[in-house]
Amino acid sequence: MVTALERRAIPDLALVAAAVTLFYCLFLFQGSRQLFRDSDAGWHIRTGESILATGRLPRTDPYSFTRPGAPWFAWEWAADLAMGSFHRAGGLRAVALFYAVAIAAGVWMWFRLHWAMGGNFLIACGMAPLLLTTCGIHWLARPHVLGWLLLLAIVWWYERDGRWWGAALIAAVWANVHASFFLAFAVGGAYLFDAETRRREGVRTLAAILIATLANPYGWRLHQHVWHYLTDSDLLSRIGEFQSFDFHAAGAGQIIATLILGIAGGTLALVLGRVHHFLLAMLFAALALRSARALPLAALVLLPIANSSIAAMLPWKRFLAYGTRLRAIDARLSGVAVAPLVVAAAWALLRFLPAGFPADQFPVAAYEHLAPGGRLFAPDKFGGYLIYRSNGTRKVFFDGRSDLYGAEFLKQYGRLVQVRPGWREYWNSFGFTQALLPNDAPLIPALESIGWRPVYRDVTAIILRPSGT
Repeated sequence: MVTALERRAIPDLALVAAAVTLFYCLFLFQGSRQLFRDSDAGWHIRTGESILATGRLPRTDPYSFTRPGAPWFAWEWAADLAMGSFHRAGGLRAVALFYAVAIAAGVWMWFRLHWAMGGNFLIACGMAPLLLTTCGIHWLARPHVLGWLLLLAIVWWYERDGRWWGAALIAAVWANVHASFFLAFAVGGAYLFDAETRRREGVRTLAAILIATLANPYGWRLHQHVWHYLTDSDLLSRIGEFQSFDFHAAGAGQIIATLILGIAGGTLALVLGRVHHFLLAMLFAALALRSARALPLAALVLLPIANSSIAAMLPWKRFLAYGTRLRAIDARLSGVAVAPLVVAAAWALLRFLPAGFPADQFPVAAYEHLAPGGRLFAPDKFGGYLIYRSNGTRKVFFDGRSDLYGAEFLKQYGRLVQVRPGWREYWNSFGFTQALLPNDAPLIPALESIGWRPVYRDVTAIILRPSGT
């Protein structure tokens, strides 16, 4: 018999997997650098610090010279605030730890969702590598990782309880953390087809979710803004992460297996009369096929559904019974007392590693050679880094806030960086005084042909200025 002390001290499978994920993310994956391979982390951090300093949310664009004073929805303000707080406390290492812990917490919650759905212990273990591979493509220090946690939380809540107040609380937090809060409606709608949920007040819960998401600084205008953004096909077609995943890419086999297994599990759920699971599986499979950004969401939800369905129909009774016995032992443990020690150990080790934006992807060395003032052209990949490095004082041409810049701007930007007809007129309209570009940018020879000259070059970036300056 396990005592209460032993239960708190001995970790269960979910906590062991979470701890392994935490250390893998930080040290083998090199999360102190690789989590910052998307420069949007830069403007998220500086926005959070601005909120801390002023006590107010930014309502207009503070970072660019192309959209100065334009209305801006800082729709991830709560996540930004957390990032800014951790950055103030411990720099980029603390931000990396925050997101690595969030990723590890997602693994812990993912196992809990398996148990809530009636999944088998051994099947869950076998599916774990598929989860890590599929989610790993979007392991970044960005608020969408917190959206993963909230998605798992609301599906788990529907499986375990389903009362309106819990779903409403999760939705209210979600609406202030990440724009994926609209998935709360989708999940609630699917569970209306579950007889038990419907009896428990399903419609009232869905209404509570809608009302709760209005508890944000922008009210219903946030819903309007997100709706316009996600239905603007002209804009989304120009954003890389919203395009379909390249299933021919190296290492794509496990991602393909995740989707096949998830779709098959959803189909089995329909055979079993679990219409809500079937609807969730089809929804997230469709999103994942349409956009690479949704692949982690599919792995988080589809794999537990597949486990539950397979466990209900698999004829290998001895295999299932063995998994059930293992889960019975595992259920007696938790290891909650160990979790803070694991995080503390990770932080202690992390402090001996370098942290920052990868120098092979961002102009870490080149930044010191930029001339002060003037108008700097730099691609959107560099925009967030420049905002971070200058603490928002150097105004950028473009960064990752695509909803702010709009489809027409992205169209003209594409013309410019690809040196298509009309690029020079567009270039001249901004009066640039220097350019910061990746070394392989097609724009470099085009600028040299009109009199611009390199003044600095390293293995990552080049700085050009007009002749005579």
